[in-house]
Amino acid sequence: MNSKIEKFLNRYNLAAKNKIIAVGFSGGYDSLCLLHIVNKLAKKYQFKVIAAHLNHNWRKEESLKEANNCKDFCIKNNIEFYTETLSEKEKHTETRARELRYVFFNNIIEKYNADALLTAHTKSDTAETLVYRIIKGTGIKGLQGISPKLNKIYRPMLDISRNEIEDYCKVNNLTPNVDSSNANDNYSRNFIRNKILPMFTKINPKFEKSIFSLSELAFEEEEIIKEYINSLNVFNGERICTETFKKLSFNLKKRIIYELFVKYDFEYTQERIENTLNFVEENIESKAGKKCSINSKNWLFVCNKYMEIISEQTKNTDTVIIDKEGKYLFNGIEFSIEKCETVPEKFPKDDEYKAFIELNEPIKFTLRTRLNGDKITPLGQKNLIKFKKYLINKNIPQHKKDSIILLCKGSEVLWASGVGISDKIKVVNKCTHVLTLKKKD
Repeated sequence: MNSKIEKFLNRYNLAAKNKIIAVGFSGGYDSLCLLHIVNKLAKKYQFKVIAAHLNHNWRKEESLKEANNCKDFCIKNNIEFYTETLSEKEKHTETRARELRYVFFNNIIEKYNADALLTAHTKSDTAETLVYRIIKGTGIKGLQGISPKLNKIYRPMLDISRNEIEDYCKVNNLTPNVDSSNANDNYSRNFIRNKILPMFTKINPKFEKSIFSLSELAFEEEEIIKEYINSLNVFNGERICTETFKKLSFNLKKRIIYELFVKYDFEYTQERIENTLNFVEENIESKAGKKCSINSKNWLFVCNKYMEIISEQTKNTDTVIIDKEGKYLFNGIEFSIEKCETVPEKFPKDDEYKAFIELNEPIKFTLRTRLNGDKITPLGQKNLIKFKKYLINKNIPQHKKDSIILLCKGSEVLWASGVGISDKIKVVNKCTHVLTLKKKD
């Protein structure tokens, strides 16, 4: 078992001098075994170990006793120990406990600038997870079980059985915490562990190995599917190209929507995926675009060019005075207005964040986002129109309108970055200035 964990750490280049490795440490059989082995490897490879204990505070005195046992073990073995205790007001549910555990793990990684945090998930956990997902409903991705790596969180014991762990603790005289709540079959995973999985042994005593093999096969199949989807070029960064999407089969379209839900970690069911696909099919030809709610803070936006996930945003109400040539910072974006030294060979397109202009008045403008009452004289026209109407004519999606950075004179828009310029600053005789907008390095 020592060699399995050592090989895992080497595979991910974690068993190296001066690395910082945290271990999720409940004090139970699995995590006690893991910490004991990792601490021995730390001495061999000269990396630092931190034991991270989260007291869920569900069982009060018992939970406190377990935390103290963990602390005593770390003191005895010269391991740095860090612990936090959850509020008693937190919901006592498996889902909430898992959420808070991973918040804690990620905070530990940030606090210590750790290269990795190891959790003690085992072959038995994989079996429990797959049975749980099958009962709840899952696809091939769900059959992959527990991933060996998630960002900086690693699981080096997925190929180790509970019997191996118990034998290791016995041989090394380790005394683990025994969580009394593990016997409470009101929790779904406990019921699976205590009631359902023991029945599997009657059919196949080595069912854990079989389930682990299923998990590996599902992973391989999933990789093939991902490779095929990538070859379709349907994704362009965070967006999905609707022209490519329209040509796909119904089942592939469903899969793409599923990928979107998984990518952003949204809760999903087959019904939700199908309803979302129906919305996409109904609005995929829209020029201005439509959006449907995914949850309280996220929407799926669909138009005839692309679809993407959009999030709730707060409108920026800042105003920057532009009174001379130079560079200005607006909400992390750099705006510049500079003299035009050479005649441009060609003019940028409207959707580029650059514009050549001719100014016949002193520089005295403001940089801001749109306000009620704004107007613009569109390029090629002579009369002012409402800026709101201008954006509609340009088919600008509703969720993009408040984020457009504008160069204005009072309530008149002279340049809507990425959209177009006013006819009043177009080059007629000579290009005098260049406007640019870019993210600050």
